[in-house]
Amino acid sequence: MTRNGARDGDRTHEGQRGRRDGDDPARSRGDLIRSRGDLIKGTLDMLILKTLALEPMHGWGICERIEQRSADVLRLNQGSLYPALHRLTRQGWIASSWETTENNRRARYYRLTTAGRRALEEEHRHWLRLSEAVNRVMQAG
Repeated sequence: MTRNGARDGDRTHEGQRGRRDGDDPARSRGDLIRSRGDLIKGTLDMLILKTLALEPMHGWGICERIEQRSADVLRLNQGSLYPALHRLTRQGWIASSWETTENNRRARYYRLTTAGRRALEEEHRHWLRLSEAVNRVMQAG
């Protein structure tokens, strides 16, 4: 236990130590999704790869595209997007280069690599299996 009563390994809504998930007011109301932006771990990478499969774009454009395509249910922030972009670059799934935007500003544009296209196909298959399994459980009588 830590000083504030959290056990080691307990995570809060923001991923910090402190208030336990069970103490979250939204959870106590029975809500399964605590905020509009909750994502299953690993889903962000798949969404970025899918977005870049359509066309190369800069970070802000990736955020906007995901938000638009999800009808503003999924909201990304820089604190999650840019670490994911760096991780995907290290994995060789995306590459980047500096280019000029439509507003005549310099921005780093990201594009999907061949390895990233293969990874997207695998991640999509995995997502379909997972979402079908969750649906079966939720539809059980």
